Amino acid sequence: MLSGIMNKKVLLLRHVATATFAAFVVFLFWLSRLEWTPDMRLWRGFGDAGLVLLFLALAIGPLAKLWKPAWRALSWRREIGIWFALLSLTHGILIANGWAQWNVMRFLGYEFVPQFERYARLEPGFGLANLEGLAALFLALVLMATSSDRAVNFFGIASWRWLHYGAYIIFYLVALHVTYFLFIHYTISFHRSVPPPNWFRYPFLIMTLTVFTLQTSAFTKTVIQQRNNTDYVKLH
Repeated sequence: MLSGIMNKKVLLLRHVATATFAAFVVFLFWLSRLEWTPDMRLWRGFGDAGLVLLFLALAIGPLAKLWKPAWRALSWRREIGIWFALLSLTHGILIANGWAQWNVMRFLGYEFVPQFERYARLEPGFGLANLEGLAALFLALVLMATSSDRAVNFFGIASWRWLHYGAYIIFYLVALHVTYFLFIHYTISFHRSVPPPNWFRYPFLIMTLTVFTLQTSAFTKTVIQQRNNTDYVKLH
């Protein structure tokens, strides 16, 4: 269902409901990490909540192909996707302004070493993980900007759908980005004290595997249905 089918009041209520849910998830993540510094709790809360929304947006599609009642949720994907992009943008701005301080070298994992009077790479893999996150954010903003009926009419439904298949690219870029920070960055080789493992690492794995499994299952079901239809046409 396209949002133009609904009146503006219903659309507004949908965005309010989605924003309220997003804020609640951010608050839960913020509340679950009292041992962290306030700024880190905040930007990680926005990032992790955004991941939850992305998971929901991408799980709905293949789930609807496997389970008919899930079709009712399809019309919510646009609002969920838009608020995922907004949470991700907030996450990125908080990191750039608070931690990286708009320093590109620091964002890429380099720190200035006064003894050598030059920048040195202190976190192998850190810069690549951040670039993956930045690429995912850029694509998310493109999809958000084209999440309207006006964009559908401009591009045409086929081209618009092709463009929005990029949501899966976003998901796997985000998965790589998050995997680094949950499983690789904070290890015994880290030059500072190692914090306790993040409790979100295993829910994250479950969500990632769930999306992959749903995609694979829906694709398999579609292939089987098409082959059965082809065989039926050949027989008749």
